[in-house]
Amino acid sequence: MKPLQENLRRSLRAMKDIVKQQIRKTRYRAIYRKYQNLTMVPYENFVPNLELCEKFKDVEGCVVECGVWRGGMSAAMAEILGPERNYYLFDSFEGLPQAQEIDGREAIEWQSRKDAPNYFDNCRAEIEFAQKAMALAKVPNVNIVKGWFKDTLPKAEFKEPIAILRLDCDWYESTMECMENLYPKVAKGGLIIMDDYYFWEGFSKAIHDYLSKYKLPERINQWKNSDVYYIIKR
Repeated sequence: MKPLQENLRRSLRAMKDIVKQQIRKTRYRAIYRKYQNLTMVPYENFVPNLELCEKFKDVEGCVVECGVWRGGMSAAMAEILGPERNYYLFDSFEGLPQAQEIDGREAIEWQSRKDAPNYFDNCRAEIEFAQKAMALAKVPNVNIVKGWFKDTLPKAEFKEPIAILRLDCDWYESTMECMENLYPKVAKGGLIIMDDYYFWEGFSKAIHDYLSKYKLPERINQWKNSDVYYIIKR
C-alpha cells in the first residue's frame, strides 16, 4: 500500500509542477506581447531572461541594465522582480559607439551596413521610449541615466548592492567599462546576464579579460541551451 501511495504523491507533484510551468509560460508570453515593440530581444531569448530573473528574485538589491534601447527588457524584468525595487537604466540614447578592431570584423561590418533591417539606426532610441516602458511596468523608483558609460558609470551611486545586472553593451570597451565599474557592486550570489556574449567577439573578450585580470573563479553559464549566458557572483 505504501509504494502505491508514494507513487500517487509523486504523480500529484509532477502534475502540479506541469501546471506551474504552464502558468509561467502564459505569463511570460503576455509580458513579451506587452513590450515586444520596446525591445530588440527575440521571444526565444526574451523568455530565458525572465526565467533567470524568476530564479534569482530572492536576491536582495537593485536592478541595473546597461544598454536598454527602448527599455522593454528592463520593464519586463520589473514585472518579474516587483515594483518595490530600485531600477537603474544606463544608455547613451545616441546609439552604439564606433566598433573597434578588437570587436571583430563582423561588428565593424554590421555597423557599416546602415540599410540592413537589423541596424535599428545603430541601436539609437529616444529616452522617452524607456520612460514609457517603465511607466507601463508601474515602477516608481527608476533612474534612467543618459550618457556614455565612460562618463556615467564612474559616478553611479546605488542605495544597495546590485541584485541583477544585465549587460547589453555589445562592444569590448563598453563591456569592460560596465564590468570595472559595476561588477564590484553586485551582491554575493547576484546575477549578471550577458546579452551579447554569444554574438559579439568584443563583448566575450571583455568578460574573459575582466575575470582573468582579477583572477576571479566565476564561471560562464548557459541557460537551458538558449543564447542567454550568465554569471553568478561568488
